[in-house]
Amino acid sequence: MTSKERYRNVIEWFKLNMPTAQTELHYSNAYELLVAVILSAQCTDKRVNLVTPALFARFPDAKSMAQGTVEEIFELVKSCSFPNNKAAHLHGMAQMLTYRFGGIVPDNIEQLQQLPGVGRKTANVILAVIYNKPALAVDTHVFRVAARIGLAVNAKQPIDTERQLVKNIAPELLPIAHHWLILHGRYVCTARKPKCGECGISGYCAHFENSKKDLQ
Repeated sequence: MTSKERYRNVIEWFKLNMPTAQTELHYSNAYELLVAVILSAQCTDKRVNLVTPALFARFPDAKSMAQGTVEEIFELVKSCSFPNNKAAHLHGMAQMLTYRFGGIVPDNIEQLQQLPGVGRKTANVILAVIYNKPALAVDTHVFRVAARIGLAVNAKQPIDTERQLVKNIAPELLPIAHHWLILHGRYVCTARKPKCGECGISGYCAHFENSKKDLQ
């Protein structure tokens, strides 16, 4: 199977079977999603969703968080992984968002990455989910699944995976493709024991193809 054929088959399957894939993080505006994505680093969305209601009740916008303290934020996010770093990042992000960007979450990757706690992955999530721009965030799920399926070949870093996916997926599909791969990795193509028998794209998957050869 050629790379072009693999991409076409995988994309068509996802379009048919996951037409409305979206983030599992709970949010109601760009500020809330930005906070939630920062908290989600090395932490489950489920845990983040348990934390954010009280956090947003206390800090409903960037200005209120900027005027709060790192200690206050820490108390509200301490059940997340790395709460000290995340509390400091959230406070710094809120201050920069308030005093440099007028409380408006930027819509370009360069300005987003100026915010404390915001790397390329987080920036791409905001661009795709909030602004529906042709961006694709590569987290651990996307990095693993893209390699396993065979969509990304010899990718050593997330940026390598991102470049290959962006090159081969239509721009208008990039925002949802991020969710396709994340959700597939979260529930089917799991890290330790992928559920190949339940997978709708196993017929197009390089890992499944290779595993069958190993058994022959």
